[in-house]
Amino acid sequence: MSRPVLVDSSWYIHQARNGRDPLLELSLVEGTRDIATCGMVVSEVGRGLRLRHYLERYQTAWREMLWVASSAQVWNRTLELAWMLDRKGEVLPIQDIHIAACAFEISAVVLTCDRHFSRIPDLTITDCLY
Repeated sequence: MSRPVLVDSSWYIHQARNGRDPLLELSLVEGTRDIATCGMVVSEVGRGLRLRHYLERYQTAWREMLWVASSAQVWNRTLELAWMLDRKGEVLPIQDIHIAACAFEISAVVLTCDRHFSRIPDLTITDCLY
């Protein structure tokens, strides 16, 4: 099986804004790739869902995904990445840096529409699910 895909919140939002169901899109590849999430993505996406039944639907889907725990090790990697990037003049949102740290933890590709991720060295990103 290919590397896992950690889906960033920007991808979920982009799909929904373009009239596509993000969870349906993800279901099309779940047999060929592990789909991953983390607490930061769940929190970012979940807070924007307007109706309770949408939130419950997403929570059900997220429970089936590969979960990257925000352990002390991952938070330390977040700090190290943020520190290194800041010294290079690349001040990125800490949420994006933490999502990248989660991706590094499981050697995942980040599925994103957010250009910030392209500024993180050695991180593999894509904006295309297929």
